[in-house]
Parts: sequence; C-alpha cells; structure tokens
Amino acid sequence: MTSLSLKSAGLGELGERTLRKVRRRVMPLIVLLYFVAYLDRNNVGFAKLTMSEDIGLNAAAYGLGAGIFFLGYALLEVPSNAGMYRFGARKWLARILITWGIFATAMCMVNGETTYYIIRFLLGAAEAGFFPAILFYLTLWFPAAQRVTVLGIFILAQPVSNALGAPVSGLLLQMDGIMGLQGWQWLYIIEGIPAILLGLLTPILMTDRPRDAKWLAPEEREWLASTMDKELAVKSSTGNHNFLAGLKDKRTLTYSALYFGLVCGIYGLGLWMPTIVSAMGTFSTAQIGFIVLIPYSVAAVFVYFWSKRADRTGKRAWHTAVSMVLAGMGLLAAGYLLPVNPILAMIGLTASAMGIYGAIAPFLSMPSAALTGAAAAAGLALINSLGNLGGFVAPYAVGLLNDATGNNQSGLLFLSLCLCITAVATYLYARKRPEGDAALDPAVAATADVTADSAATAKLS
Repeated sequence: MTSLSLKSAGLGELGERTLRKVRRRVMPLIVLLYFVAYLDRNNVGFAKLTMSEDIGLNAAAYGLGAGIFFLGYALLEVPSNAGMYRFGARKWLARILITWGIFATAMCMVNGETTYYIIRFLLGAAEAGFFPAILFYLTLWFPAAQRVTVLGIFILAQPVSNALGAPVSGLLLQMDGIMGLQGWQWLYIIEGIPAILLGLLTPILMTDRPRDAKWLAPEEREWLASTMDKELAVKSSTGNHNFLAGLKDKRTLTYSALYFGLVCGIYGLGLWMPTIVSAMGTFSTAQIGFIVLIPYSVAAVFVYFWSKRADRTGKRAWHTAVSMVLAGMGLLAAGYLLPVNPILAMIGLTASAMGIYGAIAPFLSMPSAALTGAAAAAGLALINSLGNLGGFVAPYAVGLLNDATGNNQSGLLFLSLCLCITAVATYLYARKRPEGDAALDPAVAATADVTADSAATAKLS
C-alpha cells in the first residue's frame, strides 16, 4: 500500500512548509471554536445532575430536551450553510457564534419542561451550520490526502472539551447561592459567554480562502491556491458540483444515514455519561467531573493516533468501521459490568469513548473527499443535518429505556447495536469507493502530481 503521508505524497519542501504554516494558523482557532461549541451543547449532561430536581425533569423529559437541540439544528442546517457559502466563513461563523452564545447563556432561565425544550431548540437552531461550515472551510485549505489528520486535530476538540469541561462543570455546580443563582445556572452563564466573545474576534482572526492569506509568502500562497484549484478541477470533471447537486447526490443521502448511526453513539454517550458515572457510586458533582475526565482524556490521545494512521494508510472506511465496533463493544461491556465492577465498567466506557471519537475523522473525511465546491457545502450540511437527528433520537431513547427498566443497561445496549450495525454498513458501502480507500481516489494522485511539479519548479527557480 502506497503511503499517503505528507512527505511521500510528493509535497516537497515548499508544500510541507506551506501546510505547516496553514496548520499553525488555521487549526488553533478552529479547534477552540469547536471546543466551545461542544461544551455548550453537552454541558446539559452535567447540569442535569442538579437541574432536574430543581425544575422537575424525569429521565425521559431530560432526554427529549437534550435531543430537541438537534431538531432546531437539523431544520436550519442547509439554509445556514448556504449563507456561509454566500457570505464567507468569517462573517457567517461570527453570526453563528454570537447567536448560539446568547441562547447558551439563556439556558440559565429554564424553569420547567416547556422553557427547557424551547431554549434547547433555539440553541440548536442558532448553532446550525457551524460544523459543516468548518468541514467545508477545511476542504479549501488542505488537500484530500492530508485531510484525515487535519480532521482528527479538529475532532480532538470533542473529547478534549468533554475532558476539560467535565471537572469545570462539576465545580461550577457547587456555586449554589452565589448572587441568588443555582450552580447549574452559573454553569450555563460562564460556559456560554466565550462563544459571544469568540464571535466578535473571528472576523479578525480568520481568513476566507488561500488567495487571501497575506500571512503566507507569495510562493506559498501560489502553491496552495494552485494545488487546491487542481484538486477541485479533477473532482469537478467527474460530475455536477453546484449547491443543489450536493443535496441530490446519492452519496450524500447514504452518508447521512450512516452518520445518523454514528451520532446516536456520540450523543447517547456524551449526554448520559455523567449520569452513568453517578450510578457507579456515591460521588459529589466535582468528583463525577474528574471521573468523567478519564475516558475522554484517553480518547483524545487515541483520536490523534488513529487519524494519523488513517491518513497514512488511506483506509478510511476500515478505520471508521473498526472504531465503531470498538465503541459498540465498549458500551455493551460498560452496561453489563456496571452492576458488577465499577472499574471494569469504566474501562468499557473508556473503550467506547476511544471508538466513538476515533471514528469521526475518518468517517467525515469520506464525504468531504467525495464532494467538492458548492456541492460539498450543501452535501456536508445535509449529512450533518440528517445525521444529527441521531442526537435527538439517542438521548430520548436512552431516557425512555432508563425510565422503563430502572437501569442503564438497556440504553447502552441500544447504543451498542446502533454503532455495530452502522460499522458493518459503512464498511460494506465505502471500502471499494475512492473516498473510502484513498488509493482509489484520482484527486490524491492529481495532488501528488501537482505538488511534485511545484516542488520541481521551486528547485529550478
């Protein structure tokens, strides 16, 4: 198998230097934005530990409200990404950040089921378009052969956000009584404000496209623009790539269905993890926060390793499927070991977190490699929109199952089945497709050709 690493892809010294600069300039801000996004959508899992009793929520009502975020998200995802494509990433992401920050802090005002549902829905609607906008933005800056590693760095924000956010959220819950507010209200206020501040800074810090990158040297800017134009031309020659074509593409619908199964695992685990950990023993909210940190910290290390490996081998479908099977088996083990041995159950939860987050980067690199231009903006938005309905179904289903059975086992079994079925379907569909195996992708070969030409030209100049 031909290696697809940076050096072996024929980037040359100029290409390596350029992409190194781009990673250092683009990725820290991207990771920070996603860190805050994930914190604001998942902190309800910690708030539940005290909020549910204060406002009278049972497990099913909590799960419905946690998941209703994704209904608002799904309804406005495609229109929002159309706005991003029209107005540019800088302006549109700033708009998204400011509006979701407002509703994230407004969660402090919930006083019952109705307000809980309404504000969670509005938070999802405000954040709609953020994730696919970032995915599309990365397709403008990084060639396909390097994209899994870059996506892995981006996806690191998920487990890192949960790992760092868990102890912080647990400690914030102990702020009861300060200025007459409950701890869960302070959690929403303090964790919601950063999105507003970042929304004000994003237009200053972000660059829309490579040709606008004044922070690159002229020859670096020309190399990157030429490389991305070449890749776009190769892909555009194989089909229609306008905005509507991305919505109609059969690959878009297939990856939407597959992403639904993966998202069931992502949010089924993320939104219920504090509750699962609290069932392992008698812990304070701060202690729960530090325990939850463990599986996410291990997952963060694994995500980086697994993404690099997927990039190096090009076997995106295989890496995605193996990760989801690991996640499913981990959840199954956690569910049945929870009443027996809390330590073994925690090992199962850690394995599930590794698998779930390890699957995201290689999975998302497949549709982002298959689609390009306006079709990519539309297709990635639809995939994220329909797929994230799993974020509505899974928490609600787990809540219903928990209420019906009085334990966490049935909910974890449901999530395990979702992930294992999706793993098999993903592998069977994508393993012989160019986006599933980079060795079959003509754009990768084209990128190698143009980068080799650029390197040769640079040596002669």
